[in-house]
Amino acid sequence: MWRGRPESHFQRSLETDMKLRLLTFLLLLACVCLTLAQGSYEDCCLKYVRTVPKKIRHLVVAYRHQETDGDCNIPAIVFILRKGRVFCADPSQGWAQHLINRIDSRKHHKRPKRRG
Repeated sequence: MWRGRPESHFQRSLETDMKLRLLTFLLLLACVCLTLAQGSYEDCCLKYVRTVPKKIRHLVVAYRHQETDGDCNIPAIVFILRKGRVFCADPSQGWAQHLINRIDSRKHHKRPKRRG
């Protein structure tokens, strides 16, 4: 037997269901927001190398600057080696600046290949 009207029990069940759905949605939304707010550190340098052997320096083919833009915490120069490996250097280090200049001069002096 129902106590009271059957519609009131049905109404409470709908309200509980809607509250549960809303709570689930809000929890999922919070998880997504937290994930996006953390940023992606997989492309960020978290520390510098102090020195790099000369034989490794000759394998460097490119570089890019890492800025402190909210995702990455330290400014760095990311040097890219021939096989895609990378290492990070402090931009204020003299050897890093010298390596940047050498890479830039290599790019400017590179001759286009002749087609024949």
